[in-house]
Amino acid sequence: MTKLINPGLMKTSRRNVLRGSVLAGAAAMSGAAAMSATRAPKMDGINAASSKLYKAADPQAADSNAKPADLSGYTRVKQELVAPPFAPEHEQVATGGPKIVEITMETEERLMVVDEDNGASVWALTYNGSVPGPLIIVHEGDMVELTLRNPTSSVMEHNIDFHASTGALGGGGLTHVYPGEECMLRWKATKPGCFTYHCAPGGDMIPYHVTHGMNGAIMVLPRDGLKDKDGNPLRYDRIAYFGEQDYYLPQDENGDFKTYEAAGDDYADSLEVMRGLIPTHSVYNGAVGALTGEGAIKANVGETVLMIHNQANRDSRPHLIGGHGNYVWESSFTDAPLQDMETWFVRGGSAVAAMYTFEQPGVYAYVNHNLIEGVMLGATAHVVVEGQWDNALMEQVVAPRAFET
Repeated sequence: MTKLINPGLMKTSRRNVLRGSVLAGAAAMSGAAAMSATRAPKMDGINAASSKLYKAADPQAADSNAKPADLSGYTRVKQELVAPPFAPEHEQVATGGPKIVEITMETEERLMVVDEDNGASVWALTYNGSVPGPLIIVHEGDMVELTLRNPTSSVMEHNIDFHASTGALGGGGLTHVYPGEECMLRWKATKPGCFTYHCAPGGDMIPYHVTHGMNGAIMVLPRDGLKDKDGNPLRYDRIAYFGEQDYYLPQDENGDFKTYEAAGDDYADSLEVMRGLIPTHSVYNGAVGALTGEGAIKANVGETVLMIHNQANRDSRPHLIGGHGNYVWESSFTDAPLQDMETWFVRGGSAVAAMYTFEQPGVYAYVNHNLIEGVMLGATAHVVVEGQWDNALMEQVVAPRAFET
């Protein structure tokens, strides 16, 4: 029987069932203000260092003396965001002048099963209901115009910090929304590359939200598209979007994973685990096995796939078992891509793009090549490729057999 991760968004064969939403009925009856007052985690445990960061992340006001942005020459378009591991419709090479790209994101606090085998679950804090949040794609010089909504069913305050933007803590200082509030932020994409975005409400709540799934990626393409070191155009047939998520899930004295009634109830316990800096899970797209089985990435021999890897908190070392990174952009698209990489590096708090043209059919494993995390903690995805085998690239000359001694 097929089960769902983020119902209506992405399927998998055996894991990752979301088991509810956050007190939606109670919110409708009692109102978000009362619920927030009674259930919201307290900030009194913040240490001195993060207390300063909390103040820096407080809501800010845009300078009232600043001149209005000149939006003449921009064309408005609406981008429909889709659930990972897929990408929204977009142009690889921009046509026409710069655009104002309108997007809408809604925060959602929901219970998600992280590992069916041991019952580990988390009250995930999400953008649009998925871990990671949806991939956003624009071009250099475009404006991103975000409407961010925090529904009345929420318990917590949320915001968003775009690493690709300039000013106000990446927009984090201008986007604090409490349950029942919305805001609109517009910023210019001036630097081409792949970038992280994440929630950063302040203090210990910053790593708490990030390690509960509230992060994602935006890709800012050059207006004339991706190119190799010699300036030749590089094009892809599809995008595979991997969000690597480290979780720090509390366990009881017997080693069983704890369960909680509502988002935020695990706050104190989670901080204790987080301080150890050792994740209980490191997974792709929210849960162990989310991108295997029916959830595996699909491709065909001869197709070029752009793999976008986001890790908002920890370093990672992706490796495509059976393939390579033909072109890898570990930093900006203004830098020439690395070529023919076996394993590439994702710095914590960044997103990376790698391009590969599949040459053989079969199952490829996309792993964090810290194999303790890749195998034991869950950071493995599958790419299933259809097509004709090429013996010129690899041939089984003799099948396994017993040999004489």
